[in-house]
Amino acid sequence: MTTHTSTTTHTATASTDIALDQDGHLCDHTIWTPVIAQQLADTLDVSLTSEHLQILQQVRAFFVKFNHAPATRPLIKWLQKTLPGYDISNQKLQQLFNTGLVARHVNRLAGLPKPPNCL
Repeated sequence: MTTHTSTTTHTATASTDIALDQDGHLCDHTIWTPVIAQQLADTLDVSLTSEHLQILQQVRAFFVKFNHAPATRPLIKWLQKTLPGYDISNQKLQQLFNTGLVARHVNRLAGLPKPPNCL
């Protein structure tokens, strides 16, 4: 069940009512959990693995450290630095998250706001 207001969408799940902004991002990033991440990933037909969750946790760490959601280049540089064993590239993130809008959707699945200057 989804209800729409002028700026907020509420997605009801079996256990939670999650408030999303008009771009599908969580209104409150502090309520994020891996379960919510999977609910958001379902919109991209992505089943989250431990690799996905490690990436999402690092995106959240970037947000905490720099106080903003990363755009694509800083996102990739951060992931390459913090997860060196994953061989992160834009192409790999596109494949993992089933989207060409990497920064937009990775931040969304990490429960964070849409980065500035993202479509």
